[in-house]
Amino acid sequence: MLKSDKTLGIIFFPAFDWAISPTHPEREERLLYTQDQLREEGLFDMEGIAEYKPLVADIEDVERVHFCFPETQSVITRSHLVSAGGAIRAAQLVMEGERDRSFAIVRPPGHHAMKVVHGSRGFCNINIEAMMIEWIREHYGPKRVAIVDTDCHHGDGTQDVYWHDPDTLFISLHQDGRTLYPGTGFPQDMGGPSALGRTLNIPLPPNTSDEGYLMAVERIVLPILEDFKPDIVINSAGQDNHYSDPITNMNVSAQGYAQLNHLIQPDIAVLEGGYAIQGALPYLNLGICLAMADADFSHVREPDYDPRKWKQDGRTTAYIEQLCDVLPQLYFNPPPFDGSEKSGQGVITGDRFIRHKDIYYDTDGISEAQTENLYLCDHCRGLLSYETRSSNNPLCLGVEIGQNACPSCREKGYKLMEEAQIKGKYRYVQLINRLDKEYVRYGF
Repeated sequence: MLKSDKTLGIIFFPAFDWAISPTHPEREERLLYTQDQLREEGLFDMEGIAEYKPLVADIEDVERVHFCFPETQSVITRSHLVSAGGAIRAAQLVMEGERDRSFAIVRPPGHHAMKVVHGSRGFCNINIEAMMIEWIREHYGPKRVAIVDTDCHHGDGTQDVYWHDPDTLFISLHQDGRTLYPGTGFPQDMGGPSALGRTLNIPLPPNTSDEGYLMAVERIVLPILEDFKPDIVINSAGQDNHYSDPITNMNVSAQGYAQLNHLIQPDIAVLEGGYAIQGALPYLNLGICLAMADADFSHVREPDYDPRKWKQDGRTTAYIEQLCDVLPQLYFNPPPFDGSEKSGQGVITGDRFIRHKDIYYDTDGISEAQTENLYLCDHCRGLLSYETRSSNNPLCLGVEIGQNACPSCREKGYKLMEEAQIKGKYRYVQLINRLDKEYVRYGF
């Protein structure tokens, strides 16, 4: 009988009533084979491991994080709220001490959903990890959070949500964006002017195997986590780095994923991608569960695994070694913020940081043009506003007053809302006021 040294809560939600199409890679079978495998292996017979039902997130949980246009209900289904509720339940188990660790094996996924939402991109409508993190902060106070995103695709949505947050460390290990969707996630993307170095992208070359993946974790991720000293570590647990995944080009095994979790010791894991539904996901999730429970995972193997076939070549290893030498310095000694037009990272003009973004929602076929404004402040993190229009919506405005906002930024936020109503420039206006827990929207 296997023994677990850490208690683990597992939340399942296959979302039977939600799919992009019946044959789409992101469908309910992603979880059903895993569910069967965990039961067949007797995982829930192990003392300390138990299954829990998800909660249902509230609209307020969405609007604590996202500006959704034209309204929140137009971009989500109930399945999205249950998926996010599964992540929130995972957090609740850990924060209340009922379990040492937790793993939300839920869908739909979320890490491509950005701060502003007009529809679905990368199979994601709302960012379930961000909703979980901000639920924790709302109920348990300010926390330093580290997110290690191990999905093969760059977590561009999570990066966008936390671009200006110095208390959230976002590390993304992913296949190089020059070779895979969404084409982002490069080392020069380090965060906004008040959170420089809190975003770290580790773009790995195609055909990276366990060796290179774990090298990057040991030499880049672990020293940074040790320095940052987070209160909570979250694994945004995409599993499409697997050698058999049909839409990516990496060579990581179930053992590699288990060892990764053994190394980073996440408090909470939340499922993201992974589309080798039958031949990989059941073994990957089993390995991750055993590693999170501090149980023996050495016996976990895919039926077709051959280490010789997926051995990493020397050029790939040498390239990753170079990354390991250079990338940690972007966290420990980030270069000064270059607020010039040519930097491509945004411009500082007077008391404002401004970024222009063109975003394509590939799942829904929506194009968005967005201007992000951060009103810089010496007393708090500043006031955020977003002017956005898309092929679905006319010009809209989102204003966010932060959880630690000073009186001046709070007043400025309400002034922007008042001016928007008077001028009638925007079709939809939404306020996120974390300070006073006020979430309102207007349509004109």
